[in-house]
Amino acid sequence: MIVQLTGTLLEVTPSRVVLDAGGVGFELGVSSTTAASLPHAGEAGVTVLVRMIVREDAMELYGFATREERALFDQLRAISGVGPKLALSVLSTFSPAALAQVVLAQDAARMAQVPGVGRKKASRLLVELSDVFSKNAELRGLVGLSGPDAGLPLAAAPVSAGVEAEAAEALLSMGFTSQEAELALEGHEEAGAVTIEQVLAYALRRLGSGR
Repeated sequence: MIVQLTGTLLEVTPSRVVLDAGGVGFELGVSSTTAASLPHAGEAGVTVLVRMIVREDAMELYGFATREERALFDQLRAISGVGPKLALSVLSTFSPAALAQVVLAQDAARMAQVPGVGRKKASRLLVELSDVFSKNAELRGLVGLSGPDAGLPLAAAPVSAGVEAEAAEALLSMGFTSQEAELALEGHEEAGAVTIEQVLAYALRRLGSGR
């Protein structure tokens, strides 16, 4: 697994770089944030953090200027329906710290500014990333959030009676139909989703996976 490369930059564009490491030219997909932080083409001794993604028909490399960006790339790719290109699009729109604040504020309008992210997907990304930040102390530290829960929405206490109705209403407000909402919410109790945030995250995962 390739996790880091050091060499001479042969080419730098807002979406890709070519790095000569030991006489081998490696093409890496990058965010515009990483591209802007790199020196000009021709610079030697440049180190880029790397993620290698192996598929049946290709081996792709993605480069990052910081550990924070690489960690968020990994978490974004773990979300259903988010591939490497969309993950880079998010990271091109927001720095890691800015993305953390968007998630903290649950700002769907700002998230929807990411190319390729509509209203429904923006809301789902916010819920999924809230769950990620609330559970991953190392990631919270990397992006500058402090405290055990960092004020994230998923630290809320459990709610009882009207949780399903509230989740259904939230799904309807995101643009899903009542039938989609009803099907998505089926089985949430058995899955251990009891707070409004957990139920909504459960439903959005089902909707994202096409179940």
